[in-house]
Order: sequence, then C-alpha cells, then structure tokens
Amino acid sequence: MLEFIDTHTHISDSAFDGEENEIIARAHEAGVGIMLQPDVDSREREAMFGLVSRHPGELYAMLGLYPGSVDSDWKKEIDLMLQYRDRDIVAIGEIGLDYHYGADTASEQKEALRVQLELAAEMDLPVNIHLREATEDFLGIIREYAHLGLRGNMHAYSGSYETFLQLQRYGDWSVGIGGVVTFKKASLAEVVRKIPLDRILLETDAPYLTPTPHRGTRNESMYIPLIAAKIAELQGRDIAEVAEVTTANARRLFGL
Repeated sequence: MLEFIDTHTHISDSAFDGEENEIIARAHEAGVGIMLQPDVDSREREAMFGLVSRHPGELYAMLGLYPGSVDSDWKKEIDLMLQYRDRDIVAIGEIGLDYHYGADTASEQKEALRVQLELAAEMDLPVNIHLREATEDFLGIIREYAHLGLRGNMHAYSGSYETFLQLQRYGDWSVGIGGVVTFKKASLAEVVRKIPLDRILLETDAPYLTPTPHRGTRNESMYIPLIAAKIAELQGRDIAEVAEVTTANARRLFGL
C-alpha cells in the first residue's frame, strides 16, 4: 500500500465529535498513517493535545495562534499558548495573516506573527502558515526575518507560481496542496504543474475543502489519495512517486 501523510487536518474539530477513532481508522485504510494537527487557540488547544496523546505515532501536534483568533487580547492568548511549549510539537502553526475576515486586526495579526516566527526560530521548528488576502504583508515580514533561516509550509496554498518563487528567497518553503486542486476550473492546478514535487506536501484541512468527487460533504484524511492522484495527473507522474516524495518531504520538514 502507498504511504501518505496528511500535514494539516483538524480531527479535534466538533464536526468529528465522537468519531475520531473511525476517522483515523479510515485514514489508515487509505494509506494515511500520520496526520498533523494544527493549533488554533486556547478554546480548542486542550482537546487537540488530548486527542494527540491518545494516538501516539499517528497524530502529531503543532502549537500556535490562528490569525482568525487574534484580537485585542492576543498577547494573553500567546501567554496561554506558551504554557504548552514543552509538549511534543512538530511545528509552530497554524499562524499567519488573514485579511478576508480580519482586516480590522491586521496590525495585531502582524505583531502576533512576528512573535511566533521568533518562537519558531528559537525552538528550531518549522512554521505552518495560514495566508489569505495578505500576501504582500506576509512577504514583507518574512523578508524582514530572512536572517532567521525560517523553514515551513504554506498551508492550503492559493498563491501564484511567482509568489512561490519569491518565498524561496526568504527561507525554505514548501506548499500544502489540498482538495482545491481537484476543483473544476481551479487556477491552482496550473500553479501545481510548475511547482517542483520536492516542495509539495499533501493536506486535507479536514473537515473543510473536500476534494472532488466528494465536494459538499465533510472532508477526511482518507481523501488524501484523491489529492495525490490529481497532482500526479497534473505533473505527468505516477501516484506512487507522488506518495513517496511528498511523504519524504513531510518527514524531513516536520522531523517525523
């Protein structure tokens, strides 16, 4: 069986309440043996870490403050987050900038992002970045912090190939490709044709962004092979190669 890693899935989300074991079992049946759990904020953190502790070797935790959770009390949230820094974590994330819904907190988001990038550098961990409608501000910040030698993943990548090339100037960056690449007329498909396979990670962002042909239903890690198959089609490769390379990419970046 092919081996896959889902580098971004929210199994502790309320959408999966009471079904976590079944979700994980179905993922294993599909060849997805490892699933990384991003952190959001203090309201969900303990549930996420509790789930990870019950599934060692299968689930791995990140630590971070999601940009959509940043408000005037963001420093308090960072303090609460730091209480978990000695847990077994594989990345600082998901962190970043999101101006789609949170443009009014842009200043606070940028401050919180800087603090967490510095934390990642201090802890020698990769970052998992959520970026929406804030590309120029994000590029400006990572340019500012290029001296830290940052490495990480652009979760749910939706940028251009040119933006991908810009990212490489300021650190060691991979891109997370999920269900959107399977959507009809998705512009991401043409970008994925050009991105080197050794820079691609697979992810679902479950329970969101379900790939075709299951779009409109709840997403799960078991659908990772559908995403891998689409990438293989776009790049003219065999799915076995996509599985092997993306799994190696994830293991290397997150120290798995």
